Amino acid sequence: MNLRHLILPCLLCLPWLAHADPAILKTEYIYDTGPYPQIHATTIVETPTGLVTAWFGGTAERNPDVCIWVSRLADGQWTEGVETANGLQADGKRHPTWNPVLFQPKDAPLMLFYKVGPSPSTWWGELKTSADGGKTWSAANRLPKGIFGPIKNKPVQLANGDILCPTSNETDTKPSAWAIYFERTSDLGKTWTRTELLHDGLTISAIQPSILFLGGDKLQAVGRTRQGKVFQITSEDAGTAWGNISLTDLPNPNSGTDAVTLTDGRHLLIYNHTAKGRSPLNLAVSKDGRTWDAALVFENEPKKEFSYPAIIQTKDGLVHITYTWQRKKVKHIVLDPAKLSTKPIVNGQWPQ
Repeated sequence: MNLRHLILPCLLCLPWLAHADPAILKTEYIYDTGPYPQIHATTIVETPTGLVTAWFGGTAERNPDVCIWVSRLADGQWTEGVETANGLQADGKRHPTWNPVLFQPKDAPLMLFYKVGPSPSTWWGELKTSADGGKTWSAANRLPKGIFGPIKNKPVQLANGDILCPTSNETDTKPSAWAIYFERTSDLGKTWTRTELLHDGLTISAIQPSILFLGGDKLQAVGRTRQGKVFQITSEDAGTAWGNISLTDLPNPNSGTDAVTLTDGRHLLIYNHTAKGRSPLNLAVSKDGRTWDAALVFENEPKKEFSYPAIIQTKDGLVHITYTWQRKKVKHIVLDPAKLSTKPIVNGQWPQ
């Protein structure tokens, strides 16, 4: 018997071969090699002229040479990453940049939010815009004091045109208090309002929310904690007031997540389904934001890092995901959500 006939069926059943799933249409690396050794914190957006991605890259996270890099999908190929923002100050001092977030408002320029500063407890928010789909960018505009923009995950635009940014705060106390809140602009970032911090930041230490639409004015936010679980919190009035924060059954190893509500009303959550480490990287599906089913395992190599994902749905109905691949590459996956096959997650356990 041909040895290939024995090996191939076994390979196809392995979880790290997620590309064998019919829902996965494409996998590729956007950033493979470049002028810096480390990347992190990817973001992706659809513009009228095509997809745009960004990430921060430099010698290592927190180093002053870390800049924001942008790549566009042009003629079916991703362009080489272009340095689009850095932390160079007028006095010559240079700070690292952090956590770019791309957002395309309706009938308005593309927005690039990012953070500048020595650490998450001391950084500030900056904003650049592009009127040509990410080819050229405005000068950096520093956001008002106390406004940081979306801290890791994309904003949403509400029915009235307001842009609601999911954000969070990390104090420099010991232990650091991690608390989420929400910022809002009705004029594309010219003026801002914000909620107060929504919890004490210690009983549940939560950062980096993503916003889901539950129907009508009801919203839900989910994200990262230090308590070993994904958090959730809901609003009944389009994000003006929020209820009590709580922990879900889904594990979280203190690592970034992202989520999106599909046009068919389902919700997708991409996250590390583990209490420790940043592998595996998983996709879960929910119809109501409360009960989650297992869909895909994208990566599952022990002691490796697959983290800080971003997820969007484009106008053609497909889902695009980017994430940090071992802090060395930006990985891009394209899904057909209509082809997702799911199994229940019971008591937080990923099904075998």
